[in-house]
Amino acid sequence: MAFREHQEENGLVWWESEALSRTGDVAHGFSTRLGGVSQGVYASLNLGHTRGDDPEAVRENYRRFCRATGAGEVSDLVLSHQVHGREIRVCTLADRGKGLDRERDYEADGLMTDVPGLILTIFTADRIPLLFYDPVRHVAAASHAGWRGTAQAIAPRTVRRMGEVYGSSPEDIRAAVGPGIGPCCFLTHDDVTDAMETALGELAKPFLRPAEDGRFHVDLKGINRALLLDCGVRQIDVCPDCTGCHPERYWSHRTTGPARGSMAAVIAIRP
Repeated sequence: MAFREHQEENGLVWWESEALSRTGDVAHGFSTRLGGVSQGVYASLNLGHTRGDDPEAVRENYRRFCRATGAGEVSDLVLSHQVHGREIRVCTLADRGKGLDRERDYEADGLMTDVPGLILTIFTADRIPLLFYDPVRHVAAASHAGWRGTAQAIAPRTVRRMGEVYGSSPEDIRAAVGPGIGPCCFLTHDDVTDAMETALGELAKPFLRPAEDGRFHVDLKGINRALLLDCGVRQIDVCPDCTGCHPERYWSHRTTGPARGSMAAVIAIRP
């Protein structure tokens, strides 16, 4: 299983995980920065609604992305409120529209639900987007894994929460690790590697490689995949693209700085 790229007639480009799509139960997608209507530093598919872009342009970008992925209507979105933590919110019909049409009354770097039609949405611009689906219990989840979230093991925590709340078994869950910064571009000082080794121990070490300038290359996708395997998930797709290497295709905070848009990953259980 692998990732597949889609290109729409209006220039919108997005990724789909075969591990998730083969279930036939969920609509999902990982956006790029291509195919929207935003202008200037936000051109063109900015899905970050708090970055200073024209709200109507962001809304049209969501319409295009939701239509392309088949996820549903903009009014069905439930947006994360990311704080680099490990909280996973259980989403119900009461959360429908929160983030874009209504205020969010929560902070959460992950969302999960068994309600068909809710479009769980997380944001990235180098950090790692994670989507999950359990076709046995019909449960979907989405998590945002920056280096802090990775060190806090948000990926296996999402799997555990799916089990605690809905009875999901790790061996039934399918996971997709979306486009994010690769070890080629994610160079850090030892505060990051120390945090990874302290939190994750030996599991993290193969993914922390010294650089010639005294810093370290950190493979966040590799660590998250290893964490998922370690907790029992066996069906995992990993997108090969590095956002830092391709700023013309992706929003990359490390490459372009704070004057930028954001990408999104969405997943919705089909009604």
